[in-house]
Amino acid sequence: MENQESKTELNILIQRRLEELKELKEKNIEPFAYSYDVDSKSSEIKNSFVEDEKKDVKVAGRIMAIRRMGKASFAHIQDNYGRIQFYIKKDDIGEEAYSVFKLLDIGDIVGISGYVFKTKTGEVSIHTKELTLLSKSLRPIPIAKEETDEDGNKVVHDQFTDKELRYRQRYVDLIVNPEVKDVFVKRSKIITQLRKFMDNLGILEVETPILQSLYGGASARPFITHHNTLDMELYLRIADELYLKRLIVGGFDGVYEISKDFRNEGMDRTHNPEFTMLEVYVAYKDYEWMMEFVERMINDVCISVFGKTEFDIDGTEISFKAPWNRVSMVDEIEKETGVNVLEHDAEGLKAICKQRKIDIDGNENKGQLIDLLFEISVQDKLIQPTFLIDYPVELSPLAKPHRTRAGLVERFEGFVMGKEICNAFSELNDPIDQKQRFEDQTKMHEEGDDEAPNQVDEDYIRALEFGLPPTAGLGIGIDRLTMLLTNQPSIRDVILFPHMRPEKQVKE
Repeated sequence: MENQESKTELNILIQRRLEELKELKEKNIEPFAYSYDVDSKSSEIKNSFVEDEKKDVKVAGRIMAIRRMGKASFAHIQDNYGRIQFYIKKDDIGEEAYSVFKLLDIGDIVGISGYVFKTKTGEVSIHTKELTLLSKSLRPIPIAKEETDEDGNKVVHDQFTDKELRYRQRYVDLIVNPEVKDVFVKRSKIITQLRKFMDNLGILEVETPILQSLYGGASARPFITHHNTLDMELYLRIADELYLKRLIVGGFDGVYEISKDFRNEGMDRTHNPEFTMLEVYVAYKDYEWMMEFVERMINDVCISVFGKTEFDIDGTEISFKAPWNRVSMVDEIEKETGVNVLEHDAEGLKAICKQRKIDIDGNENKGQLIDLLFEISVQDKLIQPTFLIDYPVELSPLAKPHRTRAGLVERFEGFVMGKEICNAFSELNDPIDQKQRFEDQTKMHEEGDDEAPNQVDEDYIRALEFGLPPTAGLGIGIDRLTMLLTNQPSIRDVILFPHMRPEKQVKE
């Protein structure tokens, strides 16, 4: 019943605005303008105000508040830089122009031409000499209303706080919740600084295919499409890795790509089917060098974008200052559980999981069981920035064997607040070993692992046969890094348009 009443009230408000639109047109007022010459920004006007100067300005923005007082009124407009008040008086702009102003609503976009002054209450404002309607808003925006209760407490009504609506109608979210815009400005600056860091090191930015005839570089279920002309299945990439390493084979010393990747899997606080990755590969380096590279790069982003390396994340003080902690995956599992996973095969690890009442379906391979033990016993304890190093070979089909510890590979993942933010290897460059590992993955797929690649990438093997120099490779999740540095609880809070169920399904 309440929803029906809200819908009826909304329809009434929309109908009133449509009637105002009709009246504006009858007055020969263009309700949807073509352009407007802006010469000032709200923040600059307020910051550069000088008493008794009467500086002329032209600003444009969305009306966010109106206080009508007969022959004069006050209103606030919001541009990309903040809000500023304007004062409009019938005697100054004329009766006809003031009658147009009376047909305006919160949400309408206007241009204001006038001079800057300070009101008696001390607010820097614009005294309007000319008002221009730029776009009539036909749908009311949800503006929060404040009032003070009997005890003097401030009470806020009608806030646009529903997460589902905010993600689905991001355009409204950005209008009424200015702090949201700041998150995405920070995200853009993070990406810009990552680029600067690598460009300054001479690492070349490149582009690789999104549509691929084979998918690889990670264990994930792909999105599948069909190319009509070639009559063949294609996959949206799940990672950039194999193409980027082909370029190292071709003679580039260092390449990187900031790209959209796609994985046809579940959605939660840290997963979205479409996400942004930075992948970088540098010849003649190994994973030890790459750990220092990550420390330097993240430190550079923290200082350049935020001016600090210490962050309050969910009430915990996190320091990104180097050096980060370094711990071995298998050693940490043994420390927490008493189990040396390298001494057990898959059946032995299944028995251990059952003894500990860990839920398994019985089809897991050794690598998956080791990963499960890690997630349950270790992952949540990795709070401060930590490199988890030296993974079992079963979990890492693209990493080089460890040079001193049998059964392990030279791989690390970076964890902060129990969440993975990066993954890196000393890259496997032995084509014979690589082909065998690819074949092992296809067997896993045949045995029911949907996330394992189902084909051997023969062209990538051929590239390795021409010779891949020693190479360090890295992947960083841009979305998760942004979540951490801006202290956002969900990946949807750092993606402008996250994937959602269709509105019809939600309503049903």
